[in-house]
Amino acid sequence: MSISTPAAPAVNQPANPAEIAREAFRRLATRRLAPTPDNYRAIYDEIAGTPSVPPPVSNPAPAPDLGAVEVLAGFARRMAETPGELSEYGRRMARAVKLEDWTGYTQALGQMLDRHLRRNTPVMALGDEEPDTVLLREMLARTLSFACASLLSGDAELSAEAEALGAAVKTAVGESELQDIAARLKQLCFQIELRKDDGAEQQELLLRLFRLLLDNIEGLLDDDNYMRGQVLVVQDLIKGPLDARALEDATRGLKDVIIKQGHLKHGIDDVRGAMKNMMMTFIDRLGSAAASTSDYHARLGGFSERIGRATDVNEINGVLDEVLREMRSAQDEALASRDRMVGAHKEVQEAEQRIRELEAELQHMSELVREDQLTGSLNRRGLDDVFERESARADRRKTPLCVALLDLDNFKRLNDTYGHMAGDAALKHLVKVVRETLRSMDVIARFGGEEFLILLPETTVDAAAAAMVRVQRELTKHFFLHDNEKMLITFSCGVALRTPNEEQASLMARADKAMYQAKNSGKNRVVIAD
Repeated sequence: MSISTPAAPAVNQPANPAEIAREAFRRLATRRLAPTPDNYRAIYDEIAGTPSVPPPVSNPAPAPDLGAVEVLAGFARRMAETPGELSEYGRRMARAVKLEDWTGYTQALGQMLDRHLRRNTPVMALGDEEPDTVLLREMLARTLSFACASLLSGDAELSAEAEALGAAVKTAVGESELQDIAARLKQLCFQIELRKDDGAEQQELLLRLFRLLLDNIEGLLDDDNYMRGQVLVVQDLIKGPLDARALEDATRGLKDVIIKQGHLKHGIDDVRGAMKNMMMTFIDRLGSAAASTSDYHARLGGFSERIGRATDVNEINGVLDEVLREMRSAQDEALASRDRMVGAHKEVQEAEQRIRELEAELQHMSELVREDQLTGSLNRRGLDDVFERESARADRRKTPLCVALLDLDNFKRLNDTYGHMAGDAALKHLVKVVRETLRSMDVIARFGGEEFLILLPETTVDAAAAAMVRVQRELTKHFFLHDNEKMLITFSCGVALRTPNEEQASLMARADKAMYQAKNSGKNRVVIAD
């Protein structure tokens, strides 16, 4: 079959052979012509503006142009290699070329035209994207829209640009749009780097100022020793790398101490006020006693004058009776004043003792905060605070939370053989190895005596048990030394996975039961709780 069409105008015609070939295929599909070599050659000549040579009339079935057949076959192969729905059209066209079924080829090409080309889909995006490309596009969009935008929340302009870039990545088509996104992303990264440098410098300056302020405050704490503990906690905290969990723990601990110190401080102030009032009363009573003594002397002088003027014995006897009554009254008043002064002195001493007790309690609370003084691990109060925080986070995020309760094996024998100093050193050695082996987010607390509890957030029960086994192995590698004698420390451990909304007491009880199973089964073992 051959066609003859008027020559197309030369305006905006494709210039190179590849573009002419693509346009020829498009016109074949648009005109619904069979993609035979003759039809392809005629369309090609029409686009290129070259005269078309019709086949001789005497040869109704000329031999196909092998070059055109190869072009059609190559086009079919390329379409078959395209991912997505277009590959099926390519396979159909490839079969049609093998069978020289140009009608079938035309139908496949036409269906592809109706389904894709008439939607104005760009040629480079005809097929569905590769799964890896789709995944990368989605990851980049989420990173920009959520992660970067959240981190840049302090800068509204950069945060908005990150969200806009994330939305643009999802819908970008074509090289020009991608290049525009790349340029904007490069600029965003440059701005973030500038902000980061400025923020790091400001943070370092603030930390220096804070350290200087704390050092100066510490030098002024000669009288207010109850604040020294808080200052030392904050100073230790800002020495090393800042950690969100450590900051949160320190904040909780300091808030607790500040509240309780406030109550104690009010108690001290009340006692001091009472002591002040007692001293004022004491002074008033001394004044009253002095005034009474002065009046007594004045009355005695009057009695002396009356005796000197007396003319008979009866008058003298009356004056003497009054003198005796006055002396008894003065004696009673002196005894009462003495008792009042002794009582006031006792009250002052009791107030002073109460002040000393309150100040000692205040100092002790400030120093301890929430840590075990011997090992440096959390104490029970600190453990309660951390458990409350981590359990709430686990319930909110639907993440696992495990606890490991461990007890040193044969600890009593160690104490009895080598003394309590060796036992204390062994406990500190255990805490040191645990901290060096586990993650920074894992928390160890002294549960009592030689028992320790480890909180493992975002950890499955199998992973928690494996972590405890690693600690046991590290203890065998790092011997505990006492008087240059190597000692092997082992522990038995029970691991429990917290169920949703499970209370602390229930979780600890299950871990404790598993720990005793480990003890009874030979020690130096890790058992997972039911």
